[in-house]
Amino acid sequence: MKVFSATGRRKTSVAQVRITPGNGRILVNRTPFEEYFPVAINRQEAIKPLFITSNDGKFDVSVTVRGGGKSGQTGAMSLGIARALVEFDEELKSPLRQNGLMTRDPRMVERKKYGQKKARKRFQFSKR
Repeated sequence: MKVFSATGRRKTSVAQVRITPGNGRILVNRTPFEEYFPVAINRQEAIKPLFITSNDGKFDVSVTVRGGGKSGQTGAMSLGIARALVEFDEELKSPLRQNGLMTRDPRMVERKKYGQKKARKRFQFSKR
């Protein structure tokens, strides 16, 4: 049985994805998919590449995801699945690209600066 693997990143999350031909079982960090992502929107976003390429239920997906929050992990998982599907079949690249699933989102959190409350917010100015 052939294993197709890829890495996806989003914000500070990194997802290592392995897909194998199977019956649609999805495990995230060795826990069931529905248990790891209880919010339906996150689940939908994470497996979007499988639905767009009509491969839902045809692959077993195993994901190891580290760092960030659930939103970042969802995006990392989505990119990882998309890249693994392209490794499986190069023909799937164009529909995935048209839906914006092959692009790494470069947006990161801006660092906090000294003398300020947050990255851009400043302490209240007092003239007197």
